[in-house]
Amino acid sequence: MSQDLTEPVSDVFVIGGGPAGSTVATLLAMQGRRVTLADKDVHPRFHIGESLLPQSVPLFRRLGVLEDIARIGVPKFGADFVSQYHGRTQTFWFARAFDESLPSAFHVARAEFDELLITRAAECGVDVMQGCEVTGAMRDPATGVWTLEARHAGGPRRWRARYVVDASGRDTFFAGRMGWKVANPDHTSAAMFTHYAGVPRSTGPDAGNIQLYWFAHGWFWAIPLAGDITSIGAVCWPQYLKTRTGPIERFFDDTVAMAPDLARRLTGARRVAEITATGNYSYKSSRIGGPGYVLVGDAYGFVDPLFSTGVLLAMEGAASAADRVHRVLDAPALEDELMREHAGYVDQAMEQFIWLINRMPNPIMRDLIMMPDHKIAAPRAVMCKRAVISLLSGDVFGNSLALMREHLRNFKLVYYWHCLTQPLRWLRFQRFRRAFLSG
Repeated sequence: MSQDLTEPVSDVFVIGGGPAGSTVATLLAMQGRRVTLADKDVHPRFHIGESLLPQSVPLFRRLGVLEDIARIGVPKFGADFVSQYHGRTQTFWFARAFDESLPSAFHVARAEFDELLITRAAECGVDVMQGCEVTGAMRDPATGVWTLEARHAGGPRRWRARYVVDASGRDTFFAGRMGWKVANPDHTSAAMFTHYAGVPRSTGPDAGNIQLYWFAHGWFWAIPLAGDITSIGAVCWPQYLKTRTGPIERFFDDTVAMAPDLARRLTGARRVAEITATGNYSYKSSRIGGPGYVLVGDAYGFVDPLFSTGVLLAMEGAASAADRVHRVLDAPALEDELMREHAGYVDQAMEQFIWLINRMPNPIMRDLIMMPDHKIAAPRAVMCKRAVISLLSGDVFGNSLALMREHLRNFKLVYYWHCLTQPLRWLRFQRFRRAFLSG
């Protein structure tokens, strides 16, 4: 007699236990829903994206994890842009954003952070299955009930659920299978990253700031983590990554040498993790879901890791999805309307970041970012800078969104004006960009 491996029907089945999956599962469980979460990994596991944004703090509080994150994290009050082309550093303090109530955030080791979130989900009543890879999902059109098949502990498992949330990350469970995943044609990129020990830090309030170092093919991040560990990574053109002919360690060191300020800072430091390389960073699904399912976090789309915007977008998008799925379960007729609202909520946030990230390597944008404070005196210019700081702090969902967007439009006009007044410089960069973008 064959064994029945089918579990009772859950309200919601969540595929993936990263920040998005744990967030949506926890919030739904808090609202009394029966939730099952399956993650193919076993926590803790390494992941990139270690710098959290101030606008995530209210959600951490809502999830009940803020104190735990503060315990494992390094306080972060701003962002330092280090430019070899200008010979100085420009600091953007989050306290100068439009939302002055959120002046700081944290850097975290993602292995600890992600484990903390999935543990919180279990504490809230989510049935968490780690080391469980979902292999199939089928919805009965007559009943609307899903059947999920998975491999767990070396054998097959089967679940049933009324609703499915795809939080599978870059595995893109639905988008990948359905052919919905579309790379960003304007900013296809690659990344290399690793961890160092012994990297010098400031002893002042900027000790926990994230640093961005520009170089010819993109930018480096430097993120101070707890325990004398610093995350170092390069976001670069994909074709540049393909120029590597030798060991990746030597290629990484040669790339670091293109950012002299960072190279000097790493003198005497030692690498304590393998170098990881990945490509096709920016993408988005052409659909956010359908009847009885929704895509959240990286399963829907990913924006280049400028200050780890991905964690904010994933978790805030998951919170939005959780609130709407909760309503849909009680009123299925509202699904189309609620999911259109959800898609608009997430898409507008992604678009704000994409505009800046696509132009970050441009020397004209560098000039504007590196403009000294004493040259930003006019009230309109001050408001433009506050809008950029608000964007960098992640204020793409909050109460100051309308104000930020208004003055960010003015900043965009300033940028376009500078491009028009420096056509040869702009054209030279565009030719260079095209040569290295087709990876």
